[in-house]
Amino acid sequence: MRPAMWVILAAVALAVGGGAAAQSFPSHSVTLTVGFAPGGGTDTAARIIAQKLTDNIGQSVVVENRAGAGGNIAAQHIAMAPPDGYTIHLTSVGPMTVAPHLVKDLAYDPRRDIAPITMGVVFPNVIVVHTGVPAKTLAEFVALARQKPGQLTYASSGVGGAGHLAGELFKERAGIDVLHIPYKGGGPAMTDLLGGRIDMYVGVPSTVAPHVDAGKARALATTGARRTSTMPSVPTVAESGYPGFEATNWYAFVAPGKTPNEILDFWNRELVKALSDPQVKVDLAKHGLDPAPGTREALAQYIERESQTWGKVVREAKITAE
Repeated sequence: MRPAMWVILAAVALAVGGGAAAQSFPSHSVTLTVGFAPGGGTDTAARIIAQKLTDNIGQSVVVENRAGAGGNIAAQHIAMAPPDGYTIHLTSVGPMTVAPHLVKDLAYDPRRDIAPITMGVVFPNVIVVHTGVPAKTLAEFVALARQKPGQLTYASSGVGGAGHLAGELFKERAGIDVLHIPYKGGGPAMTDLLGGRIDMYVGVPSTVAPHVDAGKARALATTGARRTSTMPSVPTVAESGYPGFEATNWYAFVAPGKTPNEILDFWNRELVKALSDPQVKVDLAKHGLDPAPGTREALAQYIERESQTWGKVVREAKITAE
């Protein structure tokens, strides 16, 4: 047989083998990492979606919490994980669009080391206070903060995260001095708010709504352009005297940067399918989370726009890594 024919046959064998491998993927359990502690919004969304993925693909999708540094530790982990499709990640605004402007020697490059799969969910943050704070509206809290400059505290789920950014942007707009206390997730931050160890928390609806409904915390405003269906009686920051204020949160699915396109396409199909499922939509809506599945390309473009937006906020608000 001529050498050229051997080359052709080898190419055909590789193509067939690759197709068979793609068809058998995944052949064992998959890890879905999140960058925050259990009990927060990212963890809640991940567990709802992971269950549907498990049902659909016939393999277990296990949620693994890698909390710390506002989600940057988990982002670094996914950047360095094997690009075989068996580890995917639910990331957020901080690690993907803020950390590059905030952290001097960031151990990963979101553009190079992390591959977009699809947007997951979008939602506003909620500004809440514990019941011992004598403020029933956002205006009253601002007045209180002006009476006690530097004495009140507010929590977020981590430095450079959406809650931190929303809090700093609001401080700048309101002209108040409130001390930021970063946590490793929404769950621990909410625990300290309920215990009266911090005055205010900028958190996600899934974390704060149950405690607000139970009368254990008081919601002052939401940070989106419109009121959230989860807490329709709570006004937006814009409605509360700060027109144009908007700080939307989002969680998106990503993979290691060198993951093959066929595997990224597989996860895009499966995640879009899961996020479009009627019951998943209902379950996410209970926590104030709106599914927003899309293409890999659309997510890449969105991340780039967000990076430009929040990079400007970091510079103008003089936010520094703590």
